[in-house]
Amino acid sequence: MGSDTSALVTAAEIAKLAGVTRAAVSNWRKRYPDFPEPASGAGGRALYALSEIDLWLGTHGKRDDVSAEVLVWQAVRDQYGDEILTGLADVTELLVSGGSTVVGPDLRTLVLGLAEESSEADVVAGLIERFLGSPGRAGVEQGTSARLVQAIRHFAGEITGVVFDPACGIGSLLFSVGDRPGVTLAGQEVNPEATRFASARAALDRAVGAKIEVGDSLREDHWPGLRAALVVCDPPVAVPDWGREGLLLDPRWEFGVPTRAEGELAWLQHCYAHVAPGGRAIVVMPPSVAYRKAGRRIRAELIRRGVLTHVIALPAGMAISHTQPVHLWLLARPVKPNLGSASVRMIDLADNSPDGPFEPNPSQVVDVPLVDLLDEEVDFTPGRHIVPSSTDQLAEYIATCEALSRRLQELQNLLPPLDSGPGTLDGVSVRIADLVRAGLVEISEGTVKSASDQLDTGYLNGFLRSAANVKRATSRSGTFQIDVRGSRVPQMSIDDQRRYGSAFQTIDEFELCLRDLAKLGGLAASLARDGLTQGTLLPESES
Repeated sequence: MGSDTSALVTAAEIAKLAGVTRAAVSNWRKRYPDFPEPASGAGGRALYALSEIDLWLGTHGKRDDVSAEVLVWQAVRDQYGDEILTGLADVTELLVSGGSTVVGPDLRTLVLGLAEESSEADVVAGLIERFLGSPGRAGVEQGTSARLVQAIRHFAGEITGVVFDPACGIGSLLFSVGDRPGVTLAGQEVNPEATRFASARAALDRAVGAKIEVGDSLREDHWPGLRAALVVCDPPVAVPDWGREGLLLDPRWEFGVPTRAEGELAWLQHCYAHVAPGGRAIVVMPPSVAYRKAGRRIRAELIRRGVLTHVIALPAGMAISHTQPVHLWLLARPVKPNLGSASVRMIDLADNSPDGPFEPNPSQVVDVPLVDLLDEEVDFTPGRHIVPSSTDQLAEYIATCEALSRRLQELQNLLPPLDSGPGTLDGVSVRIADLVRAGLVEISEGTVKSASDQLDTGYLNGFLRSAANVKRATSRSGTFQIDVRGSRVPQMSIDDQRRYGSAFQTIDEFELCLRDLAKLGGLAASLARDGLTQGTLLPESES
């Protein structure tokens, strides 16, 4: 690692360097008085000098040892397999009561030891971060990403009173948004194990005082009389049957009965039905709900009643279960009828970083009068209503083309020089599981890290991606499994390992550059096409 004192890193990047979660880094900051102070920023936006972090990690042995939280996570996976939600609920209940007999003795010892070293809350936070960071794992859809939580917290502003989440999952959004003085929390979740985990989390943090009910909120609302100051919801999407046939006369459909394909608008109205006068709702919506023909009548009624106040387009990469962009719809129930909003604030953050900040600049915001939205399409897509200035778009197009050219030049020299080989690597090979048992490697989220000076990490991870190993890690249904213990790597000298590791690293850099090149190319084409069709750009005149 370099010693460039100008290089700055976030807490998330420190976690990656040390092979731990961000919760562990947060714990280090609280427990160690000598942990480096931020070089700039504070809280979630703090940046640290890489040289100081590098020195601190080495001094405290945080880079080379297998962390206790990694051992706990591996032990949870070993005991519970695909039933991780059950494991998280059991572990949290153990931390609440200390008397659980469900958790195995080895896992129990690890959990209580880590809690004594840090805190019960830090143990749970670390497990949640690893759980939500496991793509494709069963139950992950029951959580809301830290990025999306951060965005919703930003637009929620100050909160007092009751905060309600009718699809709260494991409580990620409810507890994070409502973790403030003067707030009472309530939630409902259809998945029993997610509900049990969320309830255990509430019991662990006694100040929260949340009550979580289990059941389908649309078909079986356990909170019919609740009216909240703020309703937040990251509802399930693309659900083929949300119960429309049995709910046609339900009084919650103030703006119209949603079609079978518009379950998101059912959730939106369910949330609004629980908003107290003067209160608000923030609901995560797929971008297609803003323009689909089937929902046009309900969208128009939202406008006529003046209850829709904001539509915010967020960047791709905010959600856990998919990589598509999402919107936030903000609704407000007037204190008195006919006192709704006279315009809708459209905010387009689609091109921003998914890590924030979420404060828009003036060019990303426009207040659209309600009458301008009541056309044939009733399209709520922010990008349709925010037209960039020709100067800004031309400058962005030129800058993108220049970056594209630089990336193309870098790409030409990235692939490693290779010689003709023997055609096969016959010889002795060893399973990753055997190396783990011998304490020579560590596994974290599908990658391995050398714990010995006789094994090169780049060589190990390079061979993990061989066709044979990928086939071993792929189920009959075509699902790639994160556990790589069954993979095999050839035995070779450490010098040969390093040669292979260097070549693999170069190939990885080439692939990253290629993906970046594709993104830049797509952005350049989009900017050019949009600029030409909107009139903000012109074809170059012939000289």
